[in-house]
Parts: sequence; structure tokens; C-alpha cells
Amino acid sequence: MPDTHQPAHELSLAKDRIRILLLEGVSDSAVANFNAAGYATIQRVTKALDEDALIEAVHGVHMLGIRSRTRVTARVLEAADRLMAIGCFCIGTDQVDLAAARARGIPVFNAPFSNTRSVAELVMGEIVMLLRGIPGRSNAAHIGVWDKSATDSREVRGKTLGIVGYGNIGAQVSVLAEAFGMRVSYFDTIPKLPHGNALGAPTLRALLEESDIVTLHVPETAATVGLIGTDELARMRQGAILINNSRGKVVDLDALRAAMESGHLGGAAVDVFPEEPESKDQRFTSPLQGLRNVILTPHIGGSTIEAQSRIGEETSRKLVDYSDTGATLGAVNFPEAVLPARPRGARFLHVHGNHPGTLAAVNEVFSRFGANIAGQYLQTDPQIGYVVVDAEGLDDAGAVLSALRALPGTIRARLLYERR
Repeated sequence: MPDTHQPAHELSLAKDRIRILLLEGVSDSAVANFNAAGYATIQRVTKALDEDALIEAVHGVHMLGIRSRTRVTARVLEAADRLMAIGCFCIGTDQVDLAAARARGIPVFNAPFSNTRSVAELVMGEIVMLLRGIPGRSNAAHIGVWDKSATDSREVRGKTLGIVGYGNIGAQVSVLAEAFGMRVSYFDTIPKLPHGNALGAPTLRALLEESDIVTLHVPETAATVGLIGTDELARMRQGAILINNSRGKVVDLDALRAAMESGHLGGAAVDVFPEEPESKDQRFTSPLQGLRNVILTPHIGGSTIEAQSRIGEETSRKLVDYSDTGATLGAVNFPEAVLPARPRGARFLHVHGNHPGTLAAVNEVFSRFGANIAGQYLQTDPQIGYVVVDAEGLDDAGAVLSALRALPGTIRARLLYERR
């Protein structure tokens, strides 16, 4: 159906009229980036909003920025009468109904790699702490016990680190681990080029059996839920260490507790959990609480000042690029299109169902109005198509926009700018 989010008489919307709502304490770097690009109408909220509150807040908002706790549901999107883009100022996008956003012509952007170094450094710190038994020694010192024994305290150098999932974070851990003098083995379902002297393991079982420490860096999928359970833990070496900073449902925590209590595993660090509190006011519970040599952290793997600053910069840049030029590079639910800005002419954006003949119909509109198409870029996915058109020689860009919106299958059409 034609786009009703922007009346036909509104053409290129001035930047000072574009409303941006940022939730959950999005980094100052994002605000600085928006301001530098000319966007100043920004509302900031330090906390997440529940569905009803977000439905009320999103009315009239053009760009929405969230982190991991805010849920953008189909109901929220239905109420978002002006929303043109969503920025997830974090790694994942599970908190957004991506299909519903795409159906409304709303691209969703995130920053998938900006916290890579922060997570990798946490892993290395946990390895050192667990091999030295620091959690127990620190707790003892806090209650006045002075334990200088070297029992169960080991160096990192020479140990074998097994990395499950050799993507950006896994590969960065690999580099840091070798700098510590570790041997590195990795397993991934997709063939990956190793960094340094790392060696690929033929199977997950082989990696578990040969590693002193196993660290997990996989997404949550049907194949990875319950990836590490009783059988897998039993295959790990006696006294080995398990680290999970990936997704909460990847490890069976009850099975991990049993492996720790039996003495089969020597330590564990877990940053992600199957169920996590929505806020610091809710009590956190886990089967792993109270166990020796176990580090529990509240999903802070990427929560460093540096990472949040990079995430703010990257995600806000993508939103600015989309608003300024129509670029959708990096969108997770949308065809990717990039066309450089032109000094003159009008730029139109058209989102439509991926049906045969739509591009011909779009071009016919420009031909009907006597326009010269100076540039055009089309990308599609199985559901939708996205075309960016630069046109010159137009007397009435508003009439062209109305005609584009009237085309069958149109989801959204916008006149981004008109320069003479």
C-alpha cells in the first residue's frame, strides 16, 4: 500500500525537523555524530521502555535508537507513524521484529563488530584469573584468610585454548592468546582461515578433548542451543575451564554445575544466561552461584567505554547515511544499496514488494514526467525491493512522488532531496 507516513506535500524533510529518540543511555558519541551531521532534535532516555510506554514515545519519531533491553514489536511499529529507520546500538538485533519492520519499509542497523576487542580482552582476563584460582583467593582475602599457596595455580603459557566459533571475536581471542604463549585450536562449521599458528579442529569433540580451556563464540541458533551439555562437558579434560561469553542458551547450566561440583572441571566463566533480569532492580539467580572458581558477570562482555563509543559512532553513522543519501549498507533486514550523493537533481527512494515489473513501472513514472534518470540502484531480497533513483529535469518532484506512491506494491516512497 502507498506510504502514509509522509504526506505528499512534504518533500525533503529538513534535518532540524527530523526527530530522533535514543533510549537506554546510548553513548554520547552517537549524539555528537548526529549533531555534526546537522541533526539536533534528539531526545535521550537513560532507561529501556516497555511496550506500552514505547508505543506512546515513538509517535512522531523518525529515527529510533535502542540497545538490547528495549523490544520493538509489531505493535510498536504499527504505532510508529513517522519512523523511517531503527538503530540497534549493540551487537544483536533480536529485540526488533525485523520482518514487521521490513514490511513497513523500515531498515534496521546495528554495530556487529564494534565490541570485538572488549569481549576478547574479557576472555583473556578470565583465563588468567581462573588458571590462578583468583576468585577463591580474592573471596578469602576479603574475609581475612591469607592463602599464598601455589596449589592449583597455573600459568597461561603453554596451555591449549579451544575456540568454538572462529568469527570476529573468536579470531581476536586467537591473536591475543598466541601473544600469551598459548597453543590455539578452533572449530567452526564454516571453513575459516586461521590467524597466526592456530589450527582448525576437525570436530567439536576433538577440540573439547584436546583443550585446557574452551571458550565459546557462537550465535544463538537452533543448532547452537544446548551445544554444550552433559556429554560435551564429560569429553573435556580433567580440570579444564569453560568460558561462555556468547549466548545464554548455548550451555546447559545445570550440567555445568554438576561438572564443577564433581571436580571434573576446574573453573568456569559465564557472562550470558538463558534468562536475564530486565533491570538491576530484579534479582539474578543462576545454578552456578556459590560454586568455587566460577566467575559470573552480568552480560558485560562488550560493555566498555571504548566499545560503547565505537558502537555509538558506527550505528549513528549508518542512520545518518540512510537519512542523507538513502544508503542501506549494513542493514540487517533490508536490501543493501549505496549511491553517492549528487550535487543537483532529485533523489527518490522506493520500497516495494519484490514483484516482476515493478522497476519498469517506476521508470515509466519518471518517463511520464519527462525526467532524465541520472543514476539508479536496485537491490532486492525475496520479499522486498529497494530502488534509489536520481532524476534531473523535473518541474514537479511532488507529483512524481505521488505517482510513485500510487504504484501497486509500494510499501514506502520518499523524496530524499531536491537540488537545483
